[in-house]
Amino acid sequence: MISFQKISKRFGRVEVLKGLSMEVARGDRIALVGSNGAGKTTLIRCLLGEYHCHGKVEVEGLDPRTHRTEVLRRIGFVPQIAPPLKMPCAQLIRFAAGVSSSDPERMHEISRRLGLDPARLRRQPFNRLSGGQKQKLLISIALGRDCDILVLDEPAANLDPEARHTFFQLLAERQKSAAMLISSHRLDEVAALVNRVVELDQGEIVLDDHVEDAVAMDAVLSSRITLAHPSSAFAETIREWGFESGKGETVWTGRVSGPDRLRFLGVLSRYAALLKGVELLENGADKQ
Repeated sequence: MISFQKISKRFGRVEVLKGLSMEVARGDRIALVGSNGAGKTTLIRCLLGEYHCHGKVEVEGLDPRTHRTEVLRRIGFVPQIAPPLKMPCAQLIRFAAGVSSSDPERMHEISRRLGLDPARLRRQPFNRLSGGQKQKLLISIALGRDCDILVLDEPAANLDPEARHTFFQLLAERQKSAAMLISSHRLDEVAALVNRVVELDQGEIVLDDHVEDAVAMDAVLSSRITLAHPSSAFAETIREWGFESGKGETVWTGRVSGPDRLRFLGVLSRYAALLKGVELLENGADKQ
């Protein structure tokens, strides 16, 4: 589906990609990981046809530079940094739907599922939205396109807990029909979303491994956390996950998306001395 063959890219004297080769098939959900400067974003820009590079990039046999319109029509892209667009949200959706020959109502539907009201924001300039609103709208545009390739750069970074649940469910709906390339500098952020891990280091692939596809992306776990005593620091952290507690603030309850399980347990590990009990329940079965 996607082929990178001996891709090299320089910026001045700095060689950012060094003869990188990789094949991506339909159904691949790839975590593209590596530290800042490893070459992740540059590789994505080569796939989108934004950069000239040495070697060959092909999407179903098409060069993204030569056949850019045809290639981009097949790709739903969520950038890490939202573009500084001043056009109203309704106009942005109409434009995005038009260039990809997609139904704008599908983008509106996904916006509503993510908790964004497109009617209320229709006249609002995109650059005036909050970080979370921008992320939700960009995800709605990407997943609302009639495309079979999803390129997601830190896609859930600004999402609230409920929107993260919905986002993972939306990805689950596309996991068999699309190829996904999910970029992150932390593997624990995306580990449960993917079935393959590709790690870049200084422009080279140092790891390319398939992983067990064991966590359902649309799974939601009910959680109950019991503390030895109240903690204001813990309360501030756990509320960001949408958890609630009674007056004593020693018992907290909430929901965690299946793909967020590893990330959630990593957060709890910072408060290990406070914890008396942690329950994660999926479909009535105790998972932790």
